[in-house]
Amino acid sequence: MLAVDEVAPELRAEVRCRCCDSQSFTAARAIGLYEKALLESVLLLKRQPHISQHVEKLFAAAARREPLNASTRIVPVPLHDKKLKARGFNQASILAHSLSKSLGLPVDEVSLLRVSGSEKYRAGLDAKGRQETVAGAFVVRHPRLVANEDILLIDDVFTTGATVSACAEALIQAGARSVFVLTVARAFGPGRGNIF
Repeated sequence: MLAVDEVAPELRAEVRCRCCDSQSFTAARAIGLYEKALLESVLLLKRQPHISQHVEKLFAAAARREPLNASTRIVPVPLHDKKLKARGFNQASILAHSLSKSLGLPVDEVSLLRVSGSEKYRAGLDAKGRQETVAGAFVVRHPRLVANEDILLIDDVFTTGATVSACAEALIQAGARSVFVLTVARAFGPGRGNIF
């Protein structure tokens, strides 16, 4: 695996791992693997709406790199109303607002909606199982807000890409020009690749 700084600056936009070519989004990045301190940060964020300054800085730095730096609007992955009510906040929304302060981009929490919840517990499901739990789960309520925009889609963890791909598909169908994905962590395991 090559680190970003090992690739000549003029070639960085062309370098792709090809692991996500079948996904609906344009590109995906994470600040690191879902382990150690990042794992703890994500788990803490699921319990309380707080992001460490270190994670905020790394997150903003990742968003400023190509191709994510072309983004014009930030959209957090929405939670289903039942899950939002149970948790009390959306961790992706907390991340999006933090990023908005650093980048000066608007946060759009009204356009993309999750219209169906996941009845199954998703941990342990393979890529196909995860895809099935989010098929048709997202719709765009305000297409005018996303039309011709370069969306920066925010979530906490990228596992198989099923959730962000389902979101991206809805956004692209509603007229978004591109959808870039940024997560705090990238899960690592069988069938998930190791490049982010």
